[in-house]
Amino acid sequence: MKIATWNINGVKARIENLLHWLQEASPDIVCLQEIKSVDEQFPRQPLEELGYHVETSGQKGFNGVAILSKLRFDEVNRGLPGNDADEQARFIEGVFSTETGALRVASLYLPNGNPLNSEKFVYKLGWMERLEDWAKARIAIEEPVVLAGDYNIIPEREDAKYPDNWLNDALFQPESRQAYRRLVNLGMTDALRAVTAAPGTYTFWDYQAGAWQKNNGIRIDHLMLSPEAADRLVSASVEKHTRAWEKPSDHVPVVIELAYA
Repeated sequence: MKIATWNINGVKARIENLLHWLQEASPDIVCLQEIKSVDEQFPRQPLEELGYHVETSGQKGFNGVAILSKLRFDEVNRGLPGNDADEQARFIEGVFSTETGALRVASLYLPNGNPLNSEKFVYKLGWMERLEDWAKARIAIEEPVVLAGDYNIIPEREDAKYPDNWLNDALFQPESRQAYRRLVNLGMTDALRAVTAAPGTYTFWDYQAGAWQKNNGIRIDHLMLSPEAADRLVSASVEKHTRAWEKPSDHVPVVIELAYA
């Protein structure tokens, strides 16, 4: 089973790229972030014509997450619990039936958090605390859980071409990185780093200053796996070639394969 995450940076602007990649890679489940579309205007028809069931949690103009799946959804949950006043569309969870039991997949778009001396960074850290509580509860179920998305966190120095350039950025603050490590300490596995320690492994290249051409990237898109999902991990890879397509997202898909009978 192939599960992917991709910050699409506007689904309407990238729909042709998305359709092309879905036909090329044929993933079973895709978690999208930054769809920048309300639910009613999400371009679901061409995706459904490719055989995908579509569930969204949209927001006008920015944010927004979605899950595309060849499997039918047994359950869909929108919004990260813990703050009823939070109206930002950043989290959706789908539950699926497989031959060996339930599979839970969540698509998340973690807050950027900049500038540091603002409520945006406070919101980022609070969001991570709520995510940690969610992960604890899901891990306790002892089912395969995939927590996939744009975390807006650079976990380690090797996850940036020039880490010192990010020292004053919310993506690389000690508090942000510690919040990420707390997920690891709960028992979650960083799927990509579980299979490769290769330098220059990035998932995001800015549109500015020739970042793509210089491979000046960072790794901020992650698939975190519960122990039961990690036990099934076969492979993990970055679909880097999509960044060279016309009108690309500044992120690329990250794909894992889990062993299912």
